[in-house]
Amino acid sequence: MIEAAEQALAFVRGRNRADLDGDPMLRLALARAVEIVGEAAAQMSEAGRGELPAVPWLQITGMRNRLVHAYFDINQDILWNTVELALPTLLKQLKTALGTE
Repeated sequence: MIEAAEQALAFVRGRNRADLDGDPMLRLALARAVEIVGEAAAQMSEAGRGELPAVPWLQITGMRNRLVHAYFDINQDILWNTVELALPTLLKQLKTALGTE
């Protein structure tokens, strides 16, 4: 989860929301990175999830499901906001839990 979240954040560094509309490679890269975060979250055990109750596990896996199953209808604003707003918080939570923050 950490690696994919860091990659997504690296992809948007120095970019803005308008770049997402004009760059299909950026759209695919962000969708894939967020999908990987969601897949990793889905693989977490209940015990592991219980250790981090502040992490929005259902929303993360729900986003993954949306990206995988409705890839033809992805709301680019939601994807951008997920990367810009949600991933930094998630990354901090995960790194804190692992003692690497």
